[in-house]
Amino acid sequence: MRSMDPLWSSAQARTLVDHQDPGGLVRLGRVGQGWRQADLGARLGCSASTVSRMEQRGSRTTDLHLLRRAAQEVGVPPQVLGAALGLNVMRAIRVAADGPRHAKEDPMRRRTLLAAAGLAAPAQLLAGVDEALAVTPGPTGSTVPLDTRLARARSFFDAGRHMDLLKALPGLLADAHDAARSRSDLAHARLSSCYSLATQLLIKIGRYDRARLTADRATVYAELSGASLAAAAAARELSIVLRHQDQQGAAQRLLLGATAKVEATGLTTLAQSAAYAQMLCTTAYTAARAGDRDQALSMIREASQAACGLPKQAPAGRLFPITPAAVDLYAVGVHWALGDAGAAIQVGGRLRAAQFPTAERKGRMHTDLGRAWWQWGKPEQTANELLSALRISPGEVRDRPAIRQIVSNLSARHPRVIGVRELSAAVGVRDLPPTVT
Repeated sequence: MRSMDPLWSSAQARTLVDHQDPGGLVRLGRVGQGWRQADLGARLGCSASTVSRMEQRGSRTTDLHLLRRAAQEVGVPPQVLGAALGLNVMRAIRVAADGPRHAKEDPMRRRTLLAAAGLAAPAQLLAGVDEALAVTPGPTGSTVPLDTRLARARSFFDAGRHMDLLKALPGLLADAHDAARSRSDLAHARLSSCYSLATQLLIKIGRYDRARLTADRATVYAELSGASLAAAAAARELSIVLRHQDQQGAAQRLLLGATAKVEATGLTTLAQSAAYAQMLCTTAYTAARAGDRDQALSMIREASQAACGLPKQAPAGRLFPITPAAVDLYAVGVHWALGDAGAAIQVGGRLRAAQFPTAERKGRMHTDLGRAWWQWGKPEQTANELLSALRISPGEVRDRPAIRQIVSNLSARHPRVIGVRELSAAVGVRDLPPTVT
């Protein structure tokens, strides 16, 4: 194997990596080649001013695909570029949710602090994910193909087995990172999918700071892969995190841009059409949460039209498994977010659990209807829907902070309603009076 050019192990290159300045690496390589910015631009098919912006430290406007091409042209080794992007540096980074911590902090103390925060997930599993996000573990040595393991991890999410997925994530991320050393587009896309799945889970259980970190990584790896649908999936997850962090405007802008890119594919395949319908659904719900009624209703209508040609059951393994029934379920959420419980329940009344292939979606149907009934001030119907969700997918009730809060409110205000005791036991609320039958 040819040894790396000494330029990339120089003190100057190491400083650029430490400062996470990939544009500086491009500049270093270009100067090393004796090229002007216009010379590199001609090779890339862009202007000298575009190259200038790319090389500026701290720039956030650079297209990562263009950055990768520029790095290849000037000879930046892939592992050096990845390190400057913060992708493969085997060093601890601060996880925002934990704050500054000493390198020798007692793991037992961390678990105690996490437990004190009232988490539904076992603290040791969250601590394991934290460690994997801070310092990527070494490969597990598993002989099971990575695609098979990713599919199994997705099945945990679909089944509402959140704790099993938390347990599996560190090893899955470790081996996906190891495979990504090949720097192939497929390996980057697969790694992005692993981080997107991690983001979905962390959003589900309400760990938004961690989810922001995994969503950022999913986005970067998707851009490196050049896979348009992987990029759309990562952008969608990041927008959901932004929404939960009360950055509604940023979430909307991100979604609209990502949706336009999906539409620009021409929607010539069912996978592209499904991605487009899914992005419209998420855009509609995000607009509804921001109080933009006109856009929310317009987008959910457009999503319904886009989904008309999709099959009633999505093919196995599809990145965006959206169906016409799933769009209707999003409409329930849109109307709820707009404060129109009656419209939400009317749309939801047409839905049946059999229309959804996974326990997660079946449970979500019942929790969304439960939210609508609660908004309408109907505790009996609320409890009935949440009980149905609990029996189909316990994690949908036990692990989601918003649903746990409704159960807590039911327990405090309507403790004798049938089913409230069972729900309260599932989420850990105690000391209720006897149920009146």
